[in-house]
Amino acid sequence: MAMIWRHRGFAAAGTLALAFALTGCGGDGSATPTNTNTTQTPTPTPPASTNAADNAVIQQFLRLDLNSLANYAAPALPAYYDSTLDSLDNTPANDPVDDAIATLGQVLFFDKALSVNNTTSCATCHQQALGFDDNEQFSTGFSGSAFTAAHAMRLGNIRYYQPGEMFWDRRAASVEDQATQPILNPVEMGWQDSGGIPALIAKMQGLNYYPVLFRFAYGDEAITEARIERALAHFERAMISADSRWDRAYAQVFNPNAPNRALNAAFPGFTTSEERGKQLFMTPPNAGGAGCAACHVPPTFTLAANSRSNGLDAGETTVFKAPSLKSVSRSQFFMHDGRFTSLEQVVSFYNSGVQDGPALDNRLRQGNAPQQLNLSAADQQALVDFLLTLDDATLASDTRFSDPFIN
Repeated sequence: MAMIWRHRGFAAAGTLALAFALTGCGGDGSATPTNTNTTQTPTPTPPASTNAADNAVIQQFLRLDLNSLANYAAPALPAYYDSTLDSLDNTPANDPVDDAIATLGQVLFFDKALSVNNTTSCATCHQQALGFDDNEQFSTGFSGSAFTAAHAMRLGNIRYYQPGEMFWDRRAASVEDQATQPILNPVEMGWQDSGGIPALIAKMQGLNYYPVLFRFAYGDEAITEARIERALAHFERAMISADSRWDRAYAQVFNPNAPNRALNAAFPGFTTSEERGKQLFMTPPNAGGAGCAACHVPPTFTLAANSRSNGLDAGETTVFKAPSLKSVSRSQFFMHDGRFTSLEQVVSFYNSGVQDGPALDNRLRQGNAPQQLNLSAADQQALVDFLLTLDDATLASDTRFSDPFIN
């Protein structure tokens, strides 16, 4: 069967419902939160238009044509990216992804001028080829001698997590709220101790391309923190991962009327080990599986909204979140502190290393104790092999998410 694709606008784009996730192994049954992202009330976006003079300014610095924008707002997506995904989309209902605003976001994301000494951008720690992860356990800040306190998170499918909290410890209420925190951070990009956002804005006003881009995206040249946050959020929410081997195989068997939407069907092209790993991933422990899908929900593989912590440390009280598992094999460090350096170590942890504590997710318990899956070595390798099928080489090379700067 040929792959089934559909165009999907972002005004009502979405995420997978949790019905399948909560069949895993004793979810806590809490209701899926509604979208409460009210960070800002956006101004209407004017029609994207420009003239030769504006393009001439932009093209001194950037590989962009303001008269021919990349398609961020309505990409072609598989048929299973349908209305069943709406309940977890953290895109504000009144602010769907916009091509002009996302284009500004692309520039902001890659611009090292947003650090105090022109050394560090968002992309420094979130590298496209690595699934927007970092190849260091802790990222190097603008000074070159200080390091972040947590490992960088992958960004693919960032929009498909409700209620939309960001960072490992969920301290930011939304993608917008998260966007300027690294810019201000005294280790990452440094503006907290160097005049804050007003000093950054003054610097940006002196860069020829930003007045043009802000006027193009918003209708006037005003540079504000809210506009910076909004543009970065539009760009990051457009980072949809839907072209892994898993996606291409699922597109061939997808049936919206089948049990679990055919997620448990045999996938064409999968090896015996990959198929075994898929079944372990999808099947709850009380039915002989590992139950991974109860928290890492296909097809986006983002975290279920009511998930709690995974028991990395005994007595853990912080309720951590995790990024989507799409392109997880491109990472070199895993967990919030980067303590694991291979997928084999990650699977081994879930098999027999989960520790008890107040924040532990109920889906990782067996009775009153943390789970012990007792998977064979072959089954653990099968899970690793399955995780490798989630790699999305398209997202890792898509020019919409690549560095637009000429130099």
